[in-house]
Amino acid sequence: MTILVTGATGKAGRHVVEHLLRTGQDVRALARRPERAALPAGVQVMAGDLTDPDTLGPAFDGVTAVHLLTTGGDDYATLTTGPEIADLAEKAGVRRVALLWNGQDGPVEKAVEASGLEWTRLQPVDFMSNALAWAASIATDGVVREPFADVPVAVVHEADVGAVAAAVLVGEGHAGRTYSITGPEALTPRQRVAVIAGAIGRPVEFVELTEEQARARWRADGYADELIDLLVAWQSNPPAAASTVADTVERLTGRPPLRFDRWAAEQATAFR
Repeated sequence: MTILVTGATGKAGRHVVEHLLRTGQDVRALARRPERAALPAGVQVMAGDLTDPDTLGPAFDGVTAVHLLTTGGDDYATLTTGPEIADLAEKAGVRRVALLWNGQDGPVEKAVEASGLEWTRLQPVDFMSNALAWAASIATDGVVREPFADVPVAVVHEADVGAVAAAVLVGEGHAGRTYSITGPEALTPRQRVAVIAGAIGRPVEFVELTEEQARARWRADGYADELIDLLVAWQSNPPAAASTVADTVERLTGRPPLRFDRWAAEQATAFR
């Protein structure tokens, strides 16, 4: 099989690539800036942009399965090019698509699920690696400032998302299914900060922001209004599935999901 991984340089995408390589697949990576990809040897890196379907033809040629993002661009906005991508995939002879959900149903999901492609929807909750956004403030000031401090989410290690995606792309019996992908426990932002403090061996203060303060900060960081609304909705009132531990990782990979304390230990240097 030749498997195309979109978002191959991202948090989960790199792990999708690594897991596919371990199973002996031919891996092709789509990158807007191929010269910066820095992926493992043996990966064929091809230029292309999901926001511009005209750039995708060569990357899809000869591909059996695709790990497909549903957002694109520097602002991670929901892709509007779903119909064009689904049509291109069908014409190229793609058989199977793993859709990486971004928290809301968009044009990519709708187009792929209405097509003749075998699709599987992957619905991970927040990645553990999103906590790296706290690294600078922890290292410099020993403080984290975030909204919605006590909302629990079963955050997932990005390596587990990669493992599940790889299993779906190479295995049978996943067509038409939706998989919630979680870690082994639901933790609030305040609890995650406490775990990081334990990993680095020093206290970290948590300062809770109001929603208005959080929106202002994200706006100042250049986030689009659509993304800000999505962040507020997800962080303030996530769906029940976000805090409900799922057995997907263990069922599809044969091992339990990785814990947040392990992730914090792996990343401790970034917070010091």
